[in-house]
Amino acid sequence: MNTGSYFEPIDEYRYKPTTHASGAWDVNEQHFSPLGGLIVHAMDRHLAEREGPRDGLALSRISFDILGRLALDETEIRVETLRPGRTIELIEAVALIAGRPVVRARAWRLAASDTASVAGGAADRLTPPGEVEPWAMKSVWPGGYIASIDVRPLAPPQPGRTTAWIATPLDLVAGQASSALASYVALVDTANGIAVRQSPTEWMFPNVDLTLHLHRQPVGGWTGLDTTVTFGPTGQGVTSTVLHDVEGAVGHAQQILTVRPM
Repeated sequence: MNTGSYFEPIDEYRYKPTTHASGAWDVNEQHFSPLGGLIVHAMDRHLAEREGPRDGLALSRISFDILGRLALDETEIRVETLRPGRTIELIEAVALIAGRPVVRARAWRLAASDTASVAGGAADRLTPPGEVEPWAMKSVWPGGYIASIDVRPLAPPQPGRTTAWIATPLDLVAGQASSALASYVALVDTANGIAVRQSPTEWMFPNVDLTLHLHRQPVGGWTGLDTTVTFGPTGQGVTSTVLHDVEGAVGHAQQILTVRPM
């Protein structure tokens, strides 16, 4: 049953995060996962309202750069088309808090066509979420976002390695329908928290970016994360994820980490 939303709309460009969006590293900040979904939601609205719907183009690569602290405060999102096209198009979104850019995102939209006859190479389908048990991720992480999600690992999480399904009963934006892609992306940044190599009370390893490459558009409901975390010897790490929905693999996600002791 729906119990609320991660954001409430203020006007055409501004949104108020609810307590459900509060972060894991700092409960007074936004968790990036729902904010990433909100940015895709704003991209969808820009494409539909500013330019009219364009059939035949799919958001196929989305890159987010996190520029600063994501305060749990009013967030404005501005979207523009940088490179229009009938078969390839580039759009950009900037999220601002207190007038300061905190996230810059770019997305390539690529032409969609029937390539079923040559499709192949994707990872095997995961065990369905209905066949695995929930895990209390809030035992590892604080914050309203973590408390709001249903996490179902296929096996007990291991340091640096976990495969899990993520879902939420909450809407992304109160009173506004979100696309399957926006709702899916709103859960992807969880990847950096499901396979921790070290305790987050002893080590910090926040990601400063998130990049998704999609070979298929995901269907809604569950976001599957087949995640591996690597820490290097000089303060950097990488969280790498094969992305799934209930029908199979849909693409990959990468996050670069800054690793340092608390």
